[in-house]
Amino acid sequence: MLDIQFIKVHGSGNDFILIDEMEHGYTFTEKERQQLSLLLCDRKDGIGSDGILFVLESEKAEGRMRMFNSDGTEAEMCGNGLRCVARHMIEKTGTQEIAIETEKAILDVSQVEEIYPNIDTFSVAIEPVSFDVESLPMVFEQKEAIDVKIPSLSEERTFTALSVPNPHIVSIMDRVDQAELLATGQKANNLPEVFSNGVNVSFIQVLEKNKIFVQTYERGVGLTNACGTAMSASSLVSTLLGPNDLDTPIVVINKGGLVNCVVHKNDGSYKIELRGNGTNVYEATVEADVDHQTVQIRDQRFFDEENEKYEELKQYAASQVGEGK
Repeated sequence: MLDIQFIKVHGSGNDFILIDEMEHGYTFTEKERQQLSLLLCDRKDGIGSDGILFVLESEKAEGRMRMFNSDGTEAEMCGNGLRCVARHMIEKTGTQEIAIETEKAILDVSQVEEIYPNIDTFSVAIEPVSFDVESLPMVFEQKEAIDVKIPSLSEERTFTALSVPNPHIVSIMDRVDQAELLATGQKANNLPEVFSNGVNVSFIQVLEKNKIFVQTYERGVGLTNACGTAMSASSLVSTLLGPNDLDTPIVVINKGGLVNCVVHKNDGSYKIELRGNGTNVYEATVEADVDHQTVQIRDQRFFDEENEKYEELKQYAASQVGEGK
């Protein structure tokens, strides 16, 4: 039986269980991390979330983040999760700017100007960015796949492939169809001959200049309210192929709310700033028995005022897209 203190958090409705191993002295094995992800993320019998954020000690930064998806796999990076960890660590250290170690890079995070009234906002760096198909990895006849058809996936749509650093393919269209996105995402993640490690699939609708709607089929999760790296990748593609500008906040509307993304290009390399909320939903303790697959939550304390403020943002975001999108 494991007795674990946690905070339920979300970034743009992309929800996580945050477990601070530094503060509470937990020493999970790799098997336990996988087992906890499968057990606690279950929306029927567990706590319910898209993944678990484990916050660990780092010799290179103020903290280290590891994110495990609801299917027990570990993600290379998670932008929405990183904002939640950024908020957690900034409040602990009392410093506005810190660094967080992730699998692929040490990333700067900071508290910045609010993207919406009364919503504390955190900026995280999304990098490294690569259009080399080998970085996903993706099997393709050319070194890059920019606005091209992937024959084994779809004969109608064109996609752009990039890693940020986890793998993404993105398609711009007139209107986002969730059923098509679900089918495309499932198909793409059952094409090991093309995407050996799976891939995140996003559809983009351009609402107006520097404002887009994005929805994502997230590898290891399925359809999500939002995916931070996907919104970052989509913002980059919307500057490359669409009307949006570099070095300018792009408003990214999603099912869970909205974020701002700023795409920078320097000496041919891209870097993306992802700015958005890191909301605490509630804190509690969970008794988790991985052997018998049981979960018991106790001592819940909700952050009601914070959640009410975010609901206002969510309603505003929905009004920007309109019905049926």
